[in-house]
Amino acid sequence: MHALTSPRANSPTRRDAAGMISVSSQPMPAMSLNGRVPTVKRGQGGVKLCKDCPPLVPNRRQALTDGQISIDRAERTLTLPPMQHVLLVDDDTELTAMLAEYLAQENFTVRAVASGEEGVAEALSGLYAIVVLDVMLPRLSGIETLRRIRKESRIPVLMLTARGDPIDRIVGLDLGADDYVPKPCTPGELVARLRAILRRSGAAETPAGVVVQAGSLVLWPASRRAEWQGQPLDLTGTEFSLLEVLTRQAGRLVSKQDLSKRALGRPLTPYDRRIDVHISAIRQKLGQREDGRSWIQTVRGAGYQLVCDTARPLK
Repeated sequence: MHALTSPRANSPTRRDAAGMISVSSQPMPAMSLNGRVPTVKRGQGGVKLCKDCPPLVPNRRQALTDGQISIDRAERTLTLPPMQHVLLVDDDTELTAMLAEYLAQENFTVRAVASGEEGVAEALSGLYAIVVLDVMLPRLSGIETLRRIRKESRIPVLMLTARGDPIDRIVGLDLGADDYVPKPCTPGELVARLRAILRRSGAAETPAGVVVQAGSLVLWPASRRAEWQGQPLDLTGTEFSLLEVLTRQAGRLVSKQDLSKRALGRPLTPYDRRIDVHISAIRQKLGQREDGRSWIQTVRGAGYQLVCDTARPLK
């Protein structure tokens, strides 16, 4: 696999058959349909994807603007998967342009900002499904940007870092980042991690009325809301996913491998301590029991167990 790095020129880029990101004089198409690139034609009769296609009439209640197709549902419709809006906070303009181009082909739309201050404002706007945040930012660092976002929002955040020091990753995860990707990385890995985070945080398949409860801990998976001892419990997306798995198995041991697969959507890898970091953060939020022990018990070499009011504590 080839690594994702900044192009050396400001020209559009493309991927060759081997997966290499390279510079091209022609921009890549932003949308594909069933593996084929449609030709979009605009005219008084509406939008045509090809010369033989019937026109698609714009929605009367919405404007048809350059690069944006609005379709009247009462007329002929074009069905495409919903776009996921990504906020990219990185001061590397060449890299962000390349990422935006690649993500567009994967059905994402990208808004890029170059500073932490802008990143905080945009992240709190409610317009985005996820934030990709670089650790190395001028003035306001990525870590401080994440800290400010987490004071107001639970929006999923993927940290992007070129630093080799694992302390940045640990601090980021401890502050509420849902995952991290070290640079350089492959575009495919970045997309896979974005989609995994969105799957975990979306809970789209969970019925709205379902409640998961263990003693004084109550979770609403559809809205990603939690209460602990009658009070709102502020959790990041990853923390909620981990706690949901433990709550459904309250009083029983859950292995770290199972936690990783069910909550994070991937197998546990050697020396991966992300689960430990997130569990530590959850423990701090739950506090201690009357006997001074944690509500989430560790069984060394085996996994974790959530101890609730109605479950028997580990010995």
